Amino acid sequence: MQLVGLLPFLSTASHARAAQGSFYYKGPRSDHFDGQRFFNPGGERSRSFVEFLHWRLTKRAVPWPEVYPSPFQDTPPARVGRHDLRISFVGHATFLIQIAGHNILTDPIWSERASPVPFAGPRRYNRPGIPFDRLPRIDTVLISHNHYDHLDLPTLVRLWERDRPRIVAPLGNDTIIRTHDPNLAVTALDWGDRIALAPDLQVFGEPAHHWSARATNDRNHALWASFVVRGGGHAIYFAGDTGFGGGRHFRAIAARHPRLDVALLPIGAYEPRWFMAPHHMNPEEAVHAFRILKAKSALGCHWGTFRLTDEGVDQPPQDLATALRAGRISAHRFIAMRPGQVWTT
Repeated sequence: MQLVGLLPFLSTASHARAAQGSFYYKGPRSDHFDGQRFFNPGGERSRSFVEFLHWRLTKRAVPWPEVYPSPFQDTPPARVGRHDLRISFVGHATFLIQIAGHNILTDPIWSERASPVPFAGPRRYNRPGIPFDRLPRIDTVLISHNHYDHLDLPTLVRLWERDRPRIVAPLGNDTIIRTHDPNLAVTALDWGDRIALAPDLQVFGEPAHHWSARATNDRNHALWASFVVRGGGHAIYFAGDTGFGGGRHFRAIAARHPRLDVALLPIGAYEPRWFMAPHHMNPEEAVHAFRILKAKSALGCHWGTFRLTDEGVDQPPQDLATALRAGRISAHRFIAMRPGQVWTT
């Protein structure tokens, strides 16, 4: 039962192969798809199963409190103006982005556990920063990849039944979603693709340095991605879940998307570094990514809601503060967000 929530880490180390092609996607080879699996071009190798076992058997996790409640709760407006931008943090990697009169959710999860089953796996340490019944009508949902803490199918079904939002996900994730519920309509994007959400609103699929898995035999059969949203004179980068990867993808994104208003960057789930470094940034690396992206501001996420790795619950904001001081960057420019906290331009 303790391993249920760690299926993504276990699957990263799996060497099982599909008999023919990918489970979830059929398409031409590319610089990040070999005909069967997706991969990080020039990236660091995934950890082995032996290394996974070594981590689990020798881990020295810092204890977390029973709960880690946020002092914030948000009741967002139904819409914002066509030139306004409002971002509310729900928790983990879930943001409500209100931009150009459009409501967008990233990696929505309102479930109590990030797990394939409701009775085991990582549980919430704080309630969502926006109660589900206080959510405004959602127009678009962005899914970065298929790990259970980012692709939560029960929440997607709830959103679909209520609002019929447009669901946008990287290649192969559309198959996973439609297999769960064929009624859900999903638009699949590759890195470099873009779609129009409204006349003055576009979303761009961009690279991330990560991996994917829902079980122990489907490692990297679906793509992972980050997104840039542009509209109403604003630009937002949502990293999803990513390692630093030498900064290659951040430099490419900065070249394609100058003048970002804000970058939504993960700052948690990074210890121990010898195991997590390829696919999860620590706060120091997140600050480095922020500088490469040249965004005006950054919001730190992926910490304090689900316990996935060994660092303490409040270690990410402490390490972020240290990294910002070392880089002589104002703490007001890069905020470790708490559920219910709101950021506006």
